[in-house]
Amino acid sequence: MSKIKPSKGAPYARILGVGGYRPTRVVPNEVILETIDSSDEWIRSRSGIETRHWAGPEETVAAMSVEASGKALADAGIDGSRIGAVVVSTVSHFAQTPAIATEIADRLGTDKAAAFDISAGCAGFGYGLTLAKGMVVEGSAEYVLVIGVERLSDLTDLEDRATAFLFGDGAGAVVVGPSQEPAIGPTVWGSEGDKAETIKQTVSWDRFRIGDVSELPLDRDGNVKFPAITQEGQAVFRWAVFEMAKVAQQALDAAGISPDDLDVFIPHQANVRIIDSMVKTLKLPEHVTVARDIRTTGNTSAASIPLAMERLLATGDAKSGDTALVIGFGAGLVYAATVVTLP
Repeated sequence: MSKIKPSKGAPYARILGVGGYRPTRVVPNEVILETIDSSDEWIRSRSGIETRHWAGPEETVAAMSVEASGKALADAGIDGSRIGAVVVSTVSHFAQTPAIATEIADRLGTDKAAAFDISAGCAGFGYGLTLAKGMVVEGSAEYVLVIGVERLSDLTDLEDRATAFLFGDGAGAVVVGPSQEPAIGPTVWGSEGDKAETIKQTVSWDRFRIGDVSELPLDRDGNVKFPAITQEGQAVFRWAVFEMAKVAQQALDAAGISPDDLDVFIPHQANVRIIDSMVKTLKLPEHVTVARDIRTTGNTSAASIPLAMERLLATGDAKSGDTALVIGFGAGLVYAATVVTLP
């Protein structure tokens, strides 16, 4: 007989509030065209992106996270001191240690909250949400702050025609807390490491440190390029369209609902063509609101789902209590999908 007492968590967990932060600088496609041979029409037709936001010097990963989190806390009606854990998903915090989550937890006035970073790319928000749900139900934290934040402009090769136009900066956050009814469904998640080369960093940090220019990519002026994100666009597109639609359907099945029961679809904002193809494959009814925040925000990786969620609620295109399917997918390759009730 175990002597360990049972946990005293909540029966269920739910998203109680959401907040977002987009940097003040809006970057149109014309700026991207200064360094690549392309056109505004090509960028829009291939990705759907018209503009994106790039962070300035003061808009750090921590600063953007604090802004988004403050809005989420206010939306939830929760004071920062009541947050028991802070989970930050990011690939663009360049200090190996300490985790940026610890600084954010302190700046938000938490009472020594658990704080850690995760690296799950564009699926990071889904991973964080799943961890938060577990903490609330298990009882290790009553309220958990989940943040997706990126400064991908720092990891963008502006001479790479395949990716220069894709990435944007921003932060999105949600507060997860107790619920008396199911409001975050089972997560369908996983990884396909055999496809890791399709999205990757151009040069590892250790190779960059060695500094042998014969082994490092150079810009048009002969200078060593800072490590950036690169991808095999067609391979990623095919994987996302065909495999992620299956994962999305599995998440619906796990939640016990059909596409007809959905009110909102919030996929990772990677590419409008991927989003439209998934809508078609899933046979979503016309009444389902589909997030296409990528048009003015770009691909913000871990921040894209909470940013899109926040915008849909702010504009009234979605409302509190709506049932939403969320799915993130990207570098790894990793993925996570679940059905949630919107705050």
